[in-house]
Amino acid sequence: QVQLVESGGGLVQPGGSLRLSCAASGSIRSINAMGWYRQAPGKQREWVATTTSGGITTYADSVKGRFTISRDNAKTTVYLRMNSLEPEDTAVYYCNANVRTTYGTTLSVAWGQGTQVTVSS
Repeated sequence: QVQLVESGGGLVQPGGSLRLSCAASGSIRSINAMGWYRQAPGKQREWVATTTSGGITTYADSVKGRFTISRDNAKTTVYLRMNSLEPEDTAVYYCNANVRTTYGTTLSVAWGQGTQVTVSS
């Protein structure tokens, strides 16, 4: 099995910052891409940012210029640095990964539990 665990959420004031973490573990041979998604109450889950094994990063227009996605040196954890947070950023944030397993398959890992980000004064 492959597992993702999100952490780092919390309550912040508008204009504040947070750094979210997503750790991947399990039967992973290599990670092709990792990304962040978010879901606000009553809304569909939306894509936020993605980073690939080649270092290519992409962002949703709503967060471009404010959020930065990155990976650690071992490339098993992805981070989302969130600056200039706005109330509209309030959501549960989830990560997802496309990985090659140790037994030879390529798959998209099931969502983790998510981490709550609340931006409010």
